[in-house]
Amino acid sequence: MSPAEARVKQVPSGMTEAEWSQRINLAACYRLVALYGWDDLVDTHISARVPGPDHHFLINPYGLLFEEITASSLVKVDLDGNQLSKSDYSINPAGFTIHSAIHEVREDAICVLHLHTVDGTAVSSSTEGLLPLNQTAQLVTHDLAYHDYEGIALDHDERPRLQRDLGTRNHMILRNHGTLTVGRSVASAFERMYHLERACSMQVRTRMLGPSAYPVDPSAIDKNTELVSNLDRAELRATKLVWPPLLRKLDRIDPSYRT
Repeated sequence: MSPAEARVKQVPSGMTEAEWSQRINLAACYRLVALYGWDDLVDTHISARVPGPDHHFLINPYGLLFEEITASSLVKVDLDGNQLSKSDYSINPAGFTIHSAIHEVREDAICVLHLHTVDGTAVSSSTEGLLPLNQTAQLVTHDLAYHDYEGIALDHDERPRLQRDLGTRNHMILRNHGTLTVGRSVASAFERMYHLERACSMQVRTRMLGPSAYPVDPSAIDKNTELVSNLDRAELRATKLVWPPLLRKLDRIDPSYRT
């Protein structure tokens, strides 16, 4: 067992091992978002459901930078917004609106990740949205939903429309706002966001070269859609192939997210 894996076993008293492991993965996700330059000061948010029968989920304490978040500092809340763990911080009310909406109706949405990146927001603000211009975009566009902007998400009445627009899909562009992904695990939500954000950046750069993009044969798009539509295979790839080296990367840089 590696030192990093051993630290996972150091479960605080009064907490299940499953919750502590989820806290470590979610804190790692916050650190990775900061590392990739996707954060937005103290804004945007990532949540993860606490394993167990209750619909409780973890979210960031509002007032910490993503690079400061640790497993123990994450705040546990219920679907009514009640804080169930002690914290010196409250939670972002707009973040609660978005995340509680999805956790309420999607049992498979263990993790919900929302960003305001420059390129993601640029594509969300363009009439054409995200197009299958390249291989990376084609990992996303078959599974992509859109939600129209209604202002800062403080109104809980917006939640049914968020739920309806996302449906069963796992990627969403929030028009004039940003990007969102969900996953059966923190790992798969992060990998989906990596592809979504990268596809947005590729489209922005392609459009900078001129109004026309080299066409993709529709049969190639169909082939890629069939290949990547297997959700079980995607989950296995994210959790077993992609996530472990990302955690090793964080452990080399700063393993304090595990505390």
